[in-house]
Amino acid sequence: MTQLSPRVRVGYALGGITSGTYGTVPGLILMPFLTDHLGVAASLAGLIVFAPKAWDFLLNPIAGRVSDRSTHPRDRRRPFVIRAGATLAVVFVLIFVGPVAPPLLAGLWVLLISLVCATVYAFFQVPFLSMAAEITDDYTERTRLTTWRVAVFSLAILVSGAVAPVLVDVGEGVTGYRIMAVVMAVLILCGALGLWLGTRGARLTRDEQAGGRLLEQLGVVLRDRDTRRLVAAFVLQAVAIGMVLSGVVYVARHVVRDPGAATLAFVCFVGPAVLFAPLWSRVGVRIGKQRGYAVATAIMALGLLGLVATNAGSLVALYAASAVVGIGYAGAQIFPLAMLPDVAAEDARRSGVNRIGMISGLWSGFELLGLALGPALLGLLLGIGGYAEGVGSAVVQSDSARWAIVIGVSLVPAALCALSLVPLARYRLDAELRERAARGSTEFAG
Repeated sequence: MTQLSPRVRVGYALGGITSGTYGTVPGLILMPFLTDHLGVAASLAGLIVFAPKAWDFLLNPIAGRVSDRSTHPRDRRRPFVIRAGATLAVVFVLIFVGPVAPPLLAGLWVLLISLVCATVYAFFQVPFLSMAAEITDDYTERTRLTTWRVAVFSLAILVSGAVAPVLVDVGEGVTGYRIMAVVMAVLILCGALGLWLGTRGARLTRDEQAGGRLLEQLGVVLRDRDTRRLVAAFVLQAVAIGMVLSGVVYVARHVVRDPGAATLAFVCFVGPAVLFAPLWSRVGVRIGKQRGYAVATAIMALGLLGLVATNAGSLVALYAASAVVGIGYAGAQIFPLAMLPDVAAEDARRSGVNRIGMISGLWSGFELLGLALGPALLGLLLGIGGYAEGVGSAVVQSDSARWAIVIGVSLVPAALCALSLVPLARYRLDAELRERAARGSTEFAG
């Protein structure tokens, strides 16, 4: 079994800076930018945020397929991450430098550039995910590798999620968003460089070659029961997290009436996620990835239910519930991301065909679709609740609009997390791999 050096673990983890920053900031910033500064209706803003992720849902398996077929002499995946990461940094800035009026034109600019951004991101994220199945074949080592990645990923969420709103406020209005975009682009580039340099020389443990037609191979993957169950559980939780990420700014501005509370809420959310990541790794070693994932999900759902108390305007409730959600969220990231390379590598072992990139692309596409459905669903709830969009912060929201915000970050996401436990309970591969790993350790000791 392949043990990785600390340099490779850290290098791989640094890619989480790119995915954490890009995965967090648009979900946190884009809807308020559209509704409160460009004057775009909340329901339309939700669709604009949704569209690029829906595009990636279609594109990511293709990006994975392209990287599966790579014949680069040095590495199958690394050339993609550096080229796409550098391009992503540039294109991300362009989202916020377009026209600001009229609302339809401004919204169209954001939509078009976001689609370009999503396209570039697909060719970073999918090869990045695929690497975990190829640079080690060890069940436990994949958990360690993912733990480092999630710790850095969570730290990137903390930094980008906390700093982005501050930069927006300091710059005042659209100028603040543009300053924020440049700073976030630097983080995106640093993550891609760190991943590229840190994993240099890592030996690939899988040598299967890609084969067959795209749709044919995609059908094979989708017919695998464990893959479907794992993806279903993760996507349901992605929708929940997408709602929370999009809704926290609305909670701060219109429910607890303290715009600065969004920053501290992110600190309370991500701080425990960073601190508890090593503990979740030990939990996985003791009880397995599947059971650890279920426990983490239950804790996250409990914290989401606690956010109901924010309707009374309580900052304490907001911060305390965010911390509980963060504790669960750490495990709910580590375990499925450690189970993904298990599924992909096992598929390659059984079939003799390299579909690792395509499986990773399918996973990433569904994740992004879930994260996009979150803001879209939140936008729908805000529309039903009578949320009044407008430019500036002087708009006073009705009681029904405030309740819609609270429900959109608490009860609905908690229900989605609870529902995700159903497919997760039927996942079988983890028990098989644990038994195989234990048998291998016994034979080695003998």
